[in-house]
Amino acid sequence: MTGKTEPGERRGRSAQKRGRGEDARGARGREGRQRTLRETKAQSKPKPQSAPKPHSKNPAPGKTGVRNKTAEAKTGPGAAELQLDSFLPYRLSVLNNMVSRALAEQYQARFGLSIPEWRVMANLGRAAPMSANEVAERTSMDKVKVSRAISRMQSAGLLKRETDPRDHRVSSLKLSARGKRIYDKIAPMALAWEQEFLSVLSEREIAAFDKILAKLDKRIRE
Repeated sequence: MTGKTEPGERRGRSAQKRGRGEDARGARGREGRQRTLRETKAQSKPKPQSAPKPHSKNPAPGKTGVRNKTAEAKTGPGAAELQLDSFLPYRLSVLNNMVSRALAEQYQARFGLSIPEWRVMANLGRAAPMSANEVAERTSMDKVKVSRAISRMQSAGLLKRETDPRDHRVSSLKLSARGKRIYDKIAPMALAWEQEFLSVLSEREIAAFDKILAKLDKRIRE
């Protein structure tokens, strides 16, 4: 045997080298494809959401970090319910309406006056002359309601409207002679009704009640 390599043997060795090279390139290709597949799967998975940051202990001016506890207590579960039977504004409103209607029975049928008209007459009977705005302020009635009452009373001849000499844009109101006569008849009836109405209270209770009303009146005007 000689040291020379036959052509066929050289071709066999070359084929083996090429085979090993192809195997290596195939292995690298498979690894690349598997790595790409893993990256694709990782990208397709939803990212976990980060936990919400806690509210700042010192929120910026004009912003609150937590809900108002008072508002939450009023609107949340177990909040106190509004009981109208013990709700003072509601009770006062109902009592006022009942008193006004009961007192109106003393003068409506006999003199044909409505509740707003009697209130206008009662104020003019004690503090005339007055403007329509002053009557509305003293009676706490709507200006439109006062204006309508004044117009009806003027048409019925119960009051007079004169121009205020100090301000010609303002009308001065006072009762007519007929209006005064009707007022003089209603006033004693109203006082008698009041005395009967308050008869369930002692003198001490009436005095205390008067002080309470004065305090509430001052409070609502503040």
